[in-house]
Amino acid sequence: MGFYEDQILPRGINWTMCWPRFSKLRQQYLKDVGGKVLEVGFGSGLNLPYYTNRVTHLYALDPSQVGRRLAAKRIRQVPFPVEFVELEGERFNLPDKSVDAVVSTWTLCTIPNPEAALKEIKRVLNPEGSYYFLEHGLSPDRSVARFQNLWNPIQKCFAGGCHVNREIDSLIRSAGFRILGYKRFYMEGPKFLSYMYGGAASPQLVPRA
Repeated sequence: MGFYEDQILPRGINWTMCWPRFSKLRQQYLKDVGGKVLEVGFGSGLNLPYYTNRVTHLYALDPSQVGRRLAAKRIRQVPFPVEFVELEGERFNLPDKSVDAVVSTWTLCTIPNPEAALKEIKRVLNPEGSYYFLEHGLSPDRSVARFQNLWNPIQKCFAGGCHVNREIDSLIRSAGFRILGYKRFYMEGPKFLSYMYGGAASPQLVPRA
């Protein structure tokens, strides 16, 4: 990892993702999260203020050491313990079926192998639990999608491998999840960067009794 990706990019993401347009969506999509939670792509802890007291323990997964330092103050302000977990290759260092909820926000765009990450999410998630996602990705509008595909190589270079053209719902379904309910919409901002997929998914394909 170079100096830009290691030192500059995490600080830039921390600043940008604090904007009110993101905070409003975090509050909306994290309100039902509870129990033992794994957050994939924890970054600088920007989701922490939007978890409710239903959360009992948070496992934080992110390789950025700068992000962890930036998160320190936010960690001290939440009422539940935050425990960092590591990756072993592409495997999360957590037991099978050990968490009640998994959260990813603006994360699947950057993970080099999202298919492997989603399989790991499914592995560690309690069968009765939920995966909560808030991600940007491919627009259904042809003109926007065409520009996303053209822009994507540039985006990956300066945004730490971020893709603007991943079809998030298809990725989640292909990993064996059943999407319980979600919305696709444009948030405030340039359309090629702001098409959102937000909702929850179950690791059980058959509806719960």
